[in-house]
Amino acid sequence: MNISSPFPVVRLKPKTDARNVRFGYPWIYANQLVTDRRTKSIEAGSLAILHDENRVPLGIVTVNPNSKIIGRMIDRNVDAVIDQAWFEAKFATALSHRERLFDAPFYRLIHAESDGLPGVIVDRFGDTVVLQPNAAWAEVLLDQMVNALVKVTGVTCVIKNASGRSRILEGLDEETVVLRGTAPSDPIPVHMNGATYMADLMGGQKTGLFYDQRLNHGFAAGLCHGAEVLDVFSHVGGFGLAALAGGGAAATCVDGSAAALDLAATGAAAMGATDRFASIKGDAFDVLTQLGDEARQFDVVICDPPAFAPSKNTLDKGLRAYERVAKLAAPLVREGGYLGLCSCSHAADVVKFRNASVRGIGRAGRMGQLIHTGYAGPDHPVLPQLAESGYLKALFFRL
Repeated sequence: MNISSPFPVVRLKPKTDARNVRFGYPWIYANQLVTDRRTKSIEAGSLAILHDENRVPLGIVTVNPNSKIIGRMIDRNVDAVIDQAWFEAKFATALSHRERLFDAPFYRLIHAESDGLPGVIVDRFGDTVVLQPNAAWAEVLLDQMVNALVKVTGVTCVIKNASGRSRILEGLDEETVVLRGTAPSDPIPVHMNGATYMADLMGGQKTGLFYDQRLNHGFAAGLCHGAEVLDVFSHVGGFGLAALAGGGAAATCVDGSAAALDLAATGAAAMGATDRFASIKGDAFDVLTQLGDEARQFDVVICDPPAFAPSKNTLDKGLRAYERVAKLAAPLVREGGYLGLCSCSHAADVVKFRNASVRGIGRAGRMGQLIHTGYAGPDHPVLPQLAESGYLKALFFRL
């Protein structure tokens, strides 16, 4: 270790097992760290050297005394220099992977801890990127990060999206601003699985589009040729537009946001599929109930709700909500049709989510064969030591 390190030292409490950190777990919780007056006085977003209880260095961590996750491992080399060149190396490594996967620059470029940048999300839309610096350290080093991002990728516009629960937990602002260049004046068309999606980068949800469902959209599209399809919690038409691209006879998108449904309609028009597209604005549970009361049925029904279980404390309530979705959606599927159920709740692992879904299908008086289990695409890599990085599950049943 370089004795001239510019970083302060923080230390794990006695009897704290450091093996999980040594083996790759990236988070240190407040109850694991010696939080004396010196540690508590460290400014949020600062970097520090983490020691185990025997004062053996473990790596460089970011520190936020105001967060339950007080430390995040950023580099296991305690002599690393965290500067623009360091960021450039991270972005170059991530970019080489995405360029091997995709023939067009539309993908998730940085998936937080999985790409070595804790709490940082970067989604790319051609020459524009949307950056979510969801941890205090990323705000502190934002200029160096953005300079490196522009240099490595060549993008001309960087938008900082500051919405979301993570920033609130870190004590950060929620202001969305343009950091470099000029934001697109119109939604950006994104082509995936033969469909055209319209991404509103400044006013849309999260970064404007959910790239994580790309492979699951593609699988669903393969079930939809000639089918009537219902896409519930559709956002900008994720599964519905994929269904139309796959030859679906008709797709109805259900969402509570009129703006999202307008973007879905614009995407359908860009595909020349306006005559096969319909939408219903309303609360998804209310719409599912109403369609059931009307005895409506479809060949394929897919439900992709928001995270009902964003934390362990909300797990039981979330699982009940997923069960209810399945119970309401299953009667809407014609005999021999398909039901797709999705969860983006990291607290609900695939087994718990599958069990809740099966209970809901059973409570609806239906039987289902599980034919496919899908996850996020490879531009959303999973850090095996961090279960939270593998949050997305998609189950497809034939009823």
